[in-house]
Amino acid sequence: MFEDDNYHDEDVDFDPEPVYLDEDGEADIPKEELPSQRGDRLGDIASVLGEGVEEKNEPQDDRQWYVVHCYSGQENKVRHAIEQRIETMGMQDKIFDVVVPTEEEIEVKEGKRRKIERRVFPGYILVQMIMDEDSWYVVRNTPGVTGFVGMGNEPTPLRPEEIAQIMRRMEAEAPKLKVTFKPGQRVRIIDGPFNDFMGTVSDIDMERAKVRVLVSFFGRETPVELDFLQVEKA
Repeated sequence: MFEDDNYHDEDVDFDPEPVYLDEDGEADIPKEELPSQRGDRLGDIASVLGEGVEEKNEPQDDRQWYVVHCYSGQENKVRHAIEQRIETMGMQDKIFDVVVPTEEEIEVKEGKRRKIERRVFPGYILVQMIMDEDSWYVVRNTPGVTGFVGMGNEPTPLRPEEIAQIMRRMEAEAPKLKVTFKPGQRVRIIDGPFNDFMGTVSDIDMERAKVRVLVSFFGRETPVELDFLQVEKA
């Protein structure tokens, strides 16, 4: 249906920050995938999002959400470029929304907490559109776009429950915690009775925002439970 001879996949990390310690672990996208394998990306995204989500009411027309692959790190630039092309080419009746999925996290660094915005799927943006030759051309030929996710050259839309879960994830009120250390790493205690002691991380409790550190004390390693704010990566 759509000819796409100039498609070139770029190196993309599905989750490029291994320091995130959550229940889901890491999710990596293969770096050199064949066109016939691109359809699996929808399944990968769905597996990260999970199932059992109620569907949101969608407009009663042929508009659907599609996953567009772009150069990693240029997601916002590509989104802006698509939005400009929609305006200048008069495609408002066929391309309705362009989204870079993000979520808030709390980063603990140097004893301080700060909120950061993290891209959920680096190298991918979502476009809500009515798919035809014209709308496909506008999106596909936007600078920075390398192709649609789908089987071969056929773009495949997200299921309603998948897009509903992405939106819910973006709108979550409680940010996730991000730490810069992991089990087995050396850390420095910067607060409390063991201030300036060095130790090794043995366990991290994300729910309680606590870390257990093995500290050498009187010739033996003693486990000490500390708040994330009380330690920093050595």
